[in-house]
Amino acid sequence: MKPVTKTSTIPPLRVNEEVRAAAEAALMEGETLSGFVLEAIQLNIQRRALQQEFIARGLAARDEARRTGKYVSADEVLAGLDQTLARSRKAAVRR
Repeated sequence: MKPVTKTSTIPPLRVNEEVRAAAEAALMEGETLSGFVLEAIQLNIQRRALQQEFIARGLAARDEARRTGKYVSADEVLAGLDQTLARSRKAAVRR
């Protein structure tokens, strides 16, 4: 993550003692609770952006399938995934 220039604040967050203790227990050496919370916020922002992009790609693929009439059945997709998994397992055994 890039260092963030602090120009604004996040509203204070009230939590029970168990949540605070769990957060403090999860801190890495030298990490502050504020830094932990900031990183959690940044990671959630990234995760939600990725979710939105994933959904947008799925909707675009659906629209393209409707437009072209070209669909792939669930059985075909699962068979392809099974083949990929089998190849990966076989390659892992060779190592």
